Amino acid sequence: MTENKVSTRGRKFIGEVVSDKMSKTVTVQWDRRKYIPKYERYEKRRTKVKAHNPETINAEKGDIVKIEETRPISKTKNFIVTEIVKKFDQTSN
Repeated sequence: MTENKVSTRGRKFIGEVVSDKMSKTVTVQWDRRKYIPKYERYEKRRTKVKAHNPETINAEKGDIVKIEETRPISKTKNFIVTEIVKKFDQTSN
């Protein structure tokens, strides 16, 4: 699955790339629901993490990607992009 030398372990998520301006790094975001006991309802929240973007995969803004947890790569990067689930189609927008 991954041709990199970084081993993965722990959590796995699927999210959308919202920024690819940094070199070899992408920002991935996904929505989740948090339960509020006082009101007995759910609210929408977002999670944003930075992930290593290997040159072999090269995810771009708008892509849906699968990320996996790995050893700390930098101060803020603890995830790596393992595959692109769906490429962003610019012709439909």
